[in-house]
Amino acid sequence: MSRPVVVLRPEPGNTATADAVEALGLTAIRLPLFAVRAVDWSPPDPRDFDALILTSANAVRLGGAGLDRFKNLPVHAVGAATAQAAQGAGFSVVAAGDSDGAALMADAQRAGVGRALLLGGRERKLEAGGAIRAAITVYASEPRDLAPDALAAIEGSVVLVHSPNAARRLDALAREIDRGAVRVAALSAAVAAAVGEGWAQVEAAPAPNDAALLALAHALAD
Repeated sequence: MSRPVVVLRPEPGNTATADAVEALGLTAIRLPLFAVRAVDWSPPDPRDFDALILTSANAVRLGGAGLDRFKNLPVHAVGAATAQAAQGAGFSVVAAGDSDGAALMADAQRAGVGRALLLGGRERKLEAGGAIRAAITVYASEPRDLAPDALAAIEGSVVLVHSPNAARRLDALAREIDRGAVRVAALSAAVAAAVGEGWAQVEAAPAPNDAALLALAHALAD
């Protein structure tokens, strides 16, 4: 019998990933550790920038009316989901990297970008400097209150971990469970490194995208 797969990411991504898990014939346990909310921000003058950098679809979903000022800027997006969200909101996506923000920025610089605006989350890897003229927070992930026994549900499962932030919180919360009964599928090596020790198995997906992570989870669940 296959292990259940626990999805920790916040909504709406939690539902999308859990549905994909169930489409593979596996049991999904939905346990979002964070809730994502919009953050008030003041849009700068779009004339100061030559490109818009988006590393998450949450920036498009929660950026609000201020996003409209930047519809004329070419968008460089991390991941297909972010690119799709940007296109759906009326942006022109010129590049959709399948790696991380640093790799996307390196590609953007090679393409001639030198005054980019980054709209992202409160916790992020990329900041202003170099080809990024300004980095502005438009959303934040807040820890959700969990029932005292919520983490007990992950024993005997495969846990999907999408970010270093989620990995660190999982490590802090899962102090009283049997980690030796839990396998961890991490989105990247950086996420795997942040999840702590004592787990039965920790593996990083070969590419930092949901398809690769789901394939890894499927393998670990058997």
